[in-house]
Amino acid sequence: MQESYATPTKGAALILSFRLQDKTTLIVGSGVLAASRAFAALEADSAVIILAKGGIHSACPELQWRAQKGQVQFVDWDELPGSSDINKDADSLEAFLNATPNIALGVITDTLSVGQPRTRESAERIYHVFKARNIPVNTTDSIDLCDFSFTSSHRFEHHETGEKTSLQIGVTTNGQGCRLASRLRREIVSKLPREVGASVEKVGRMRSMAKEEDLPKEDITDLKDIADEEFCEDSGVLTPNRPVPSRSNSENASERKKRRIKWVAQVSEYWPISKLASMSESDMKEVLAGENLVSPSLGSPQIQPQSASLHFDTLKKPGRILLVGSGPGHPSLLTIATHTALTKLADLVLSDKLVPDAVLALIPKHVQIRIARKFPGNAEGAQIEMMEAAVEAAHRGLTVVRLKQGDPVVYGRAGEEVLYFRSHGFEPLVIPGVSSALAAPTFAGIPVTQRGVAESFIVCTGVGRKGKEVQLPGYERGRTLVVLMGVARLAQVISALVDTSETQRRDGKAYPLHTPIAIIERASMPDQRVISSTLKDIVRALDSSGEQRPPGMMIIGWAVLALSGTGDVGVLDCDGESGDEERVQRWLGSNLHGTVGWKVREGLDVGWESI
Repeated sequence: MQESYATPTKGAALILSFRLQDKTTLIVGSGVLAASRAFAALEADSAVIILAKGGIHSACPELQWRAQKGQVQFVDWDELPGSSDINKDADSLEAFLNATPNIALGVITDTLSVGQPRTRESAERIYHVFKARNIPVNTTDSIDLCDFSFTSSHRFEHHETGEKTSLQIGVTTNGQGCRLASRLRREIVSKLPREVGASVEKVGRMRSMAKEEDLPKEDITDLKDIADEEFCEDSGVLTPNRPVPSRSNSENASERKKRRIKWVAQVSEYWPISKLASMSESDMKEVLAGENLVSPSLGSPQIQPQSASLHFDTLKKPGRILLVGSGPGHPSLLTIATHTALTKLADLVLSDKLVPDAVLALIPKHVQIRIARKFPGNAEGAQIEMMEAAVEAAHRGLTVVRLKQGDPVVYGRAGEEVLYFRSHGFEPLVIPGVSSALAAPTFAGIPVTQRGVAESFIVCTGVGRKGKEVQLPGYERGRTLVVLMGVARLAQVISALVDTSETQRRDGKAYPLHTPIAIIERASMPDQRVISSTLKDIVRALDSSGEQRPPGMMIIGWAVLALSGTGDVGVLDCDGESGDEERVQRWLGSNLHGTVGWKVREGLDVGWESI
C-alpha cells in the first residue's frame, strides 16, 4: 500500500499568540475600533502609538483618556512632514517609521472611520509602506490587505477575585462571519467551568514549583526531552501517559525533576477543573513530593458519621465500602445502582483519576471527593493509599464509594481491593458498570461481533503489572481484539502483533499489516476521537493527529470496518481474504496521491447531546 499523509486543506489561518514585550504596535486611526485594538495590545504588554489626523481632540474619549494617562502615545498625522500630493500619507508614514524603531505590528483602522474613512487606494499605499519594512499589517474590512487578523477573544477572570488570568481563547472564521465568531466565542465561554481561569493560575504556580529545583549541568540534557513535552503547550504531540520510572529512595535530582514535571502534566489532564482551581500551596507540594498519593478533598469538609439518635449515641453506625463502576464516562450510562450510590449513599467518594467531571458533578456538594493520584511512576503507592483511606473512613462509620471508570473488575484492580478490604474486616459490595471494552467500540460504530465478520472477541491489556510487557493473542481472522491501556506503548504493541519472528510477546500467528485497527480516545465524551487505520500505518496516524487524549484503547480486526459506509460483512466468505487489500482501500478512501493511510473522526454521533 502506498504511503500517504493527510492532504492539507487550504483556507485556514495559522493561529499564533504574539508576545509583544519591548515591542510597539502602531495603530492608524483614533476611533472606537482603534481603542479596542489599543487595549488588546496593551494587555499583551506592547507599547502603543496612535497615528491619526485631526489632533488628540478628534480621538474617541477612551483614547483621549489613555493618552492623558500615558498608556498610549498619540501622534498627529497632520504635523508629520510629507509631500503635498496624493502620496502624502505614505511619505509621512515612511518618514515616521524611519525615525521610530521597534514597530512590530501595523493596524489600519480608519478605513471604517465614521467621519472620512480612508480610501481603498490610500490604505493600499500605506499597507505597502509597512510591508516594505516587513511589518505585518491588519487593515480593517480589507482582507487582502491583511497579513494577520484579530480573533474574537475572551480573557478569563478569577471567579473569586475578579482579577484577569493568563487564560485566553480566540475564535476566527477567517473573514467569513465576524458577528458569528463573536457569538461562538460567547457560547464557548458560557460552557466552560467558572473556575477555569483560576485553575490555569494554580497549575502555572505548580509548574513553576516543579522547575525551581536546580540541576547539575550533566543532568540538564537528560531532562530536556520530557521538559519540552510537558511544558510547551504548543507542542504538536503530547503523550500524557508516557511511562516514568517508579519513585525510589535513591532517585537523583534529574529523576526527581522528571517525576515532578510528569505529575504536573497528569494533574492537568485528569483532575477536575474545580479541584485545580482550589489547590493550596500545600496541595501542590504534596503532588510534587508524592508523599500523600490521594488528593485532598474537592472542597468538602471532613464528614463525621451521625448518630441516629441521642438515646443510642453509644451505638456506632457501621461503615461500609462500595466498589462502583461509573461506565465509560457519559453520565447517562451510569447504572441506577451507581447513581444511587453516588447521590444517596456516599459519605466519601474515592475516585480514580479517569472518572470525568460530568460524573463527579452528580455527587452532592456535602459529600467529600478525593481523586487518586495514579500517575506514571507512582501507581502502586497510590493504589495502597486509596485502599488505606477507604478502610480508615469505613472504621469511622462512613459509607465509602470507591469509584472506578468502566466496570471495576475489567482491569480495574477490583479483585485486589476486595481481598484487601476483606482482610481488614469489610466485605465490599461490588456494583458493575458499563465496561469501556464494549461501550467504546459501540460509540465508534464498531461491533465487536458481527455475523460474517467477527464470531468472537477477546479483551486484553497492553501493559502488564508494573509496566511489564504482556503476551498478546495471535491473529484469528474471525476474532476482534480489544486492547485496553496500551496506546502509550503503541509501537511496542504493534511490533508484538506483526513481527513474524516474535515468539515471546505473542501467542499465535502474526497479524497481517493490512489488518484494520481503531484507536478510540475519550470514548462517550464530547471530545471523543477515533483514529482508524491499519497496523502498518497506525503509529504514524497517531503521531500525525496531534496530542493524545487519554484514556485510549485499541480495537483490532475486521470488525473495525464492518459497519463503515454501506458496510462490509463478507470478510469470512470463502474467498474473503483475496479481496482484503481492495477492502481496506475502499474503507479508508483514496485521493490523487494514492490510498490514504488513516482517517480521523471527532465527537459523538448526533443525538447524544440530548440523552
